[in-house]
Amino acid sequence: MPSSYISIPVSFCILIIATSLCSAADTISAGQPLAGRGGKLVSKNGKFALGFFQRWTGSRSSTPKWYLGIWFNTVPELTPAWVANRENPLPDGTSSELIISDDGNLAIFNRPNRSILWSSQANTTTNNTIAVLLNSGDLVLSDASNSTAIFWRSFDHMTDTFLPGARMGRNKVTGWTHGLVSNKNSHDLSPGIYSGHPSPDSANFELLLSWNSSVTYWSSGQWEGQYFSNMPEMSGRYLFFSEFVSNDREEYYTYWLKNETVVTRYVLDVDGQAKMVLWSDASAEWIFFYPKPDAQCEAYAVCGPFTVCREDVLPFCNCMKGFSIRSQEDWELGDRTGGCNRNIPLNCASSNSGISGGLTDMFYAMRNVIYPDNAKHIEAGSAEECGKSCLGDCSCYAYSYSGKCSVWNSQLLNVLQRYNGSASDEGILYLRLAAEELKTSKHKRRMIVRLVIAATIFAALSLFAIICMFVRRRKRQHSSMEPSNIRGGIMAFGYKDLRHATKNFSEKLGGGSFGSVFKGVLPDSTVIAVKRLDGARQEEKEFRAELSSIGMIQHINLVKLIGFCCQGSKRLLVYEYMPNHSLDAHLFQSSGMPLCWGTRYKIALGVARGLAYLHENCQDCIIHCDIKPQNILLDASFVPKIADFGMAKFVRRDFSRVITTMRGTMGYLAPEWISGVAISSKVDVYSYGMVLLEIIFGRRNSGEEYNSDSTYLPVQVVNKLLQGNVQCLMDQSMHDGINLEEVERACRVACWCIQDHESHRLTMGEVVWILEGLIKVDVPPMPKVLEAISGGTDSTIA
Repeated sequence: MPSSYISIPVSFCILIIATSLCSAADTISAGQPLAGRGGKLVSKNGKFALGFFQRWTGSRSSTPKWYLGIWFNTVPELTPAWVANRENPLPDGTSSELIISDDGNLAIFNRPNRSILWSSQANTTTNNTIAVLLNSGDLVLSDASNSTAIFWRSFDHMTDTFLPGARMGRNKVTGWTHGLVSNKNSHDLSPGIYSGHPSPDSANFELLLSWNSSVTYWSSGQWEGQYFSNMPEMSGRYLFFSEFVSNDREEYYTYWLKNETVVTRYVLDVDGQAKMVLWSDASAEWIFFYPKPDAQCEAYAVCGPFTVCREDVLPFCNCMKGFSIRSQEDWELGDRTGGCNRNIPLNCASSNSGISGGLTDMFYAMRNVIYPDNAKHIEAGSAEECGKSCLGDCSCYAYSYSGKCSVWNSQLLNVLQRYNGSASDEGILYLRLAAEELKTSKHKRRMIVRLVIAATIFAALSLFAIICMFVRRRKRQHSSMEPSNIRGGIMAFGYKDLRHATKNFSEKLGGGSFGSVFKGVLPDSTVIAVKRLDGARQEEKEFRAELSSIGMIQHINLVKLIGFCCQGSKRLLVYEYMPNHSLDAHLFQSSGMPLCWGTRYKIALGVARGLAYLHENCQDCIIHCDIKPQNILLDASFVPKIADFGMAKFVRRDFSRVITTMRGTMGYLAPEWISGVAISSKVDVYSYGMVLLEIIFGRRNSGEEYNSDSTYLPVQVVNKLLQGNVQCLMDQSMHDGINLEEVERACRVACWCIQDHESHRLTMGEVVWILEGLIKVDVPPMPKVLEAISGGTDSTIA
């Protein structure tokens, strides 16, 4: 669930504004210009500022450009919310000033040559005007003696940002449209290629995203009374209220915040996705929610011509075979609209001239692709005939044949490659390349094979030498029990050492699908838990996954990896020992100690903090993929530690999903994972929600405890939340000390976490905030999937 489902108390979000800023002017009047050097207006609430600022539109070696704009004054990172002169940046802002011109308009005045560089161009009826920066971030030009007589406002001329209180729609009288246009790239604020605007059909108001003002690639759907049909997250109304207004004069959509101290914006990014963005003081960064469209490759032509967009690889944009990036600098700044250039020109002239021995063009098969637009259909009885027709036309870049012949005579745009599709003739695009390109590629492949073979031989010899040195060193050291310390403080143990420490693996603590865990004691009396990986097929994969994840990070709510053993075929991992074992034992087994409410809440919060750290604070997002009570260990003080990272997946910060063929544990699996699609960190959120319900109520979510007369636990919880009687479901082993406010808060969190669609779930960072009492949420809707599968039967998701 994104930020649109939350409300933030003033005590958490209020920003301390310096006295000097609070006293800064928010008004420009005739004869009182705003200087370009250091001058700025600040809204009365201190939230927004207006002034001149500079940006590098290319590399740092280029000359910076100057803009007049509005930015978030309380955010350390200068983030423009509106720009006046994005089409015509100034070469030098220090010699300019913002004035009220003789005709009453706002204008950028250049002092050296006394010229007007930009004007609001409003139809003013008086020259006695003032400009005021409002608390909403709207710059308003009005009559100085009558503030209700407004001649111009920045909200009617939005750039890439849609602020609360602004209106996206149209004036039915003048035809003026209020919409968004993306920036060119992350540095250059000039208009980009993507736009957000209302639909031209006045009978059915929708918000649309378009490419190049010609191709619509996403629609909000129609207004459903509280939200647009393709944006159900708006229905929560926890961060803001929404409204659609339609009358004889205008129609528009607007939204406004429930808590004015929250810093948020809706932005059309350079990559074609519209995103809700919230500033987090805790992490000092902008947090993105609900990108639209959901998948990056659904933004039309996001990678430019002669490229392929694929969601499951990084980077998601890549040049087609035989092409190279046109401008590496633009790509690094997020502007890929230039696409790729052909490496070797086509031999079209020689191919059609009939010259003997001339090199002809050839075709490269691109499989599992979604074809580009603007195909031209021609008559051809076979694929071979279709290919010949393409070769005979110098303007033909590619063809496909699936019962009919399709050719492309223009730049190939918006080519998407499926990552879970099967190869078939229907998904093959035959890309035309110069014959030299394919021959060069074959030569390069042969060279690569030779280099790989040579490198392998060298690596094998080097490894053999290292092993010999290690063996000799071990012999010199005899059988010392002192393990060797490697990077990050992780120890490399010998197998004999661990066998001795565990008394020949005699005291078993538990086991799972990948191996068994044994108790051990090191020579310095440190108690350890040794995980021995037994499955030959999966042990290497789990071993590497755990070392590369938990071995490289530390957090109070993540189990600490002390060391490992990688000796011959032996794979062992050494962890800190958890005297109170797993959460599972205390919740569901009679041998475990009953947990009071305070301990349960502390465990729930600790697990949330650990997952939030994995998802949001590591260099890469780490998805655990198997959150369940058995994988939550408890130390002597019942501090929870997330364990078992054998299924963990890494996701780069500039990407959001990863494909994995492994599955977690039934009863904790998110619906989208079962369907076989690429997963995101929201699968952990779903699992956490199920675990949280088990923590609260001391009952399993697994199916064996349910008969035909019982109701699935999450369904019961939502129903009781709606009735305001969730305490009737509480674990009977708890008698005193139950904090009903915390119980209801935790129940709401759990039910938001297990929503059907991943975009409706909380993030783990939000879970922490809510459990800490910093954010409030309302009662969630009943998850439709859970309601459907419960049906009064046993039902986990399977």
